[in-house]
Amino acid sequence: MKIYYRKQVWKVGLLVFASITAAVSLLYTNRLVKELAKEERKKIELWAEATRQLITSSDENADFSFVLQVIQDNETIPVIVTDEQSTILYHRNIEPEKGADSVYLYGQLQKMKSQNQPIELKLPEDQLQLIYYGDSFILLQLMYYPFLQLGLVLLFIAISYLAFSASRKAEQNQVWLGMSKETAHQLGTPTSSLMALLELLKTEPIHPKTLSELEKDVKRLEKITDRFSKIGSKPVLERTNLVEVTSQSVDYMKRRVSSKVCIDLDTEKEDVFVPLNASLYEWVIENVCKNAVDSMEGSGNIKIFIRDYAHEVHVDIQDEGKGISGRLFKTVFKPGFTTKSKGWGLGLSLSKRIIELYHGGRIFIMSSIPNVRTTVRIVLRK
Repeated sequence: MKIYYRKQVWKVGLLVFASITAAVSLLYTNRLVKELAKEERKKIELWAEATRQLITSSDENADFSFVLQVIQDNETIPVIVTDEQSTILYHRNIEPEKGADSVYLYGQLQKMKSQNQPIELKLPEDQLQLIYYGDSFILLQLMYYPFLQLGLVLLFIAISYLAFSASRKAEQNQVWLGMSKETAHQLGTPTSSLMALLELLKTEPIHPKTLSELEKDVKRLEKITDRFSKIGSKPVLERTNLVEVTSQSVDYMKRRVSSKVCIDLDTEKEDVFVPLNASLYEWVIENVCKNAVDSMEGSGNIKIFIRDYAHEVHVDIQDEGKGISGRLFKTVFKPGFTTKSKGWGLGLSLSKRIIELYHGGRIFIMSSIPNVRTTVRIVLRK
């Protein structure tokens, strides 16, 4: 559980970092946009005054070089000059190939009216012209820059998260492989010794029932060793009767749980064949049933349903435990997640690996009603 919350804190941290970066960038850029917008208006006002002087001046010998220079210097801000009836008289810095299109020009005029307040140009004889201007390309770039920056930050976070997840998954796979091989190795030697000792004990005057129970335990150790050895390599799937294997797992669990726990198998057919590694599949059934027993606190009913369909088989394991919150449906299958004070939180994670990676199936929490019923579904391909 702690591992899960640490992961959640890490994800929230990335989101907060992206949000703060975006907010600071937006605030700072918005300030720059306002300052640049003021400067552009001053520039257009100066351009308007230069235009007015050029139009109204009656001195033929006056030097208009500065005025003309001011007018020519505006090469970035689009401008449209109209009369009082909004008839376009002049335009500047509009794309040449579109400047002759009156529909396009009036569309630009409406756009400029929504962007900035017009500047009045008063001429002799009470003539009035209005100068409309739009945002320059530089200003537009500055306005959209924070969104581009936010996109890059989110992309960086996404790539980092995916790289981290891939690295962590590869590391987990190595841990699974190493742990499985080491466990199989550690169990192999004492199991072999016990098998030899069992054969020796059979020659002694020991009660047959005692020998029988001891033999069952040795075989159980041998099966566990075999399971761990298969985790480290691709297991072989054989056409197997799923009902028979599940029934054997149920019988085993019945002998290992409290008499207050009832485990029943419900199947419509006696023979349902699927590609299966029986040893690993039994491990999954045992893991899920053990979790169900813990959830019911050692008292209640567990029902296992097997339903055969055209292309797949469903195995539903239903218990009467305390249930699982919907937001944890996927989390319970992640390594390290556990609600118990003791335990590694590997049982369901191992089950998911066996069903999905080795059998090409699916395992998931189908439904959960607190203190009423929780159903884990296993889907196997036929």
